Amino acid sequence: MPVIVVPYSPEWPAQFQRIAAELRPALTGVPVIAIEHVGSTSVPGLAAKPIIDIDILVDETNLDAALAAVQTIGYKHVGDMGVQGRHANKHLATHPVEPDALETAPRPALGPGQESCRRNLYVCVDGCLAVRNHLGVRDVLRANPDLRDEYAATKLRLASDPTMEIPEYLEGKSDILLRVLAMTGNITDEEKAEIAAINKGPTASARLASIASQPGSQ
Repeated sequence: MPVIVVPYSPEWPAQFQRIAAELRPALTGVPVIAIEHVGSTSVPGLAAKPIIDIDILVDETNLDAALAAVQTIGYKHVGDMGVQGRHANKHLATHPVEPDALETAPRPALGPGQESCRRNLYVCVDGCLAVRNHLGVRDVLRANPDLRDEYAATKLRLASDPTMEIPEYLEGKSDILLRVLAMTGNITDEEKAEIAAINKGPTASARLASIASQPGSQ
């Protein structure tokens, strides 16, 4: 399946706001700390896959209540997918059908006025490594236009190859993402290595150590 990356759309922040507005009534009664727009679509000017990434931040004691709440409005909890503290939720009405999946139940329809764009929704324990990673990368790219543009050019170049698959795409942009990660101020060196290991394995961990050792990398 080809990787689709498109130029930045000024519609993405509005799409996030509409999705957040749909989430808030369902979360009434759940002490939510924040609903954050994360991922590449949250960085003005950055090319991205046209999928809105959202983190709902809660204390760990409220995690189950938040997960139950979003399931009442068409999301399905699919687990932490190996990332501690970050629980992924599939939006059934907009999530694409997997090529080898057999769906026996009809998909729910969107209600009047509901946002139709694709989204990745994560219910996260506030302060967990995944949240600090999401927010740190977002904030570094927002604050560094040259780095943002370099990252955008890398993604567009990789996605222009019609034979590109997701694993190769991730590998191709790993170096610049590791540089971004090294500039975040809210993640320890050990945690940066952990993120690199999750994303790309020991090779990325070694590259991150090299970047972190360079003067001015923090």
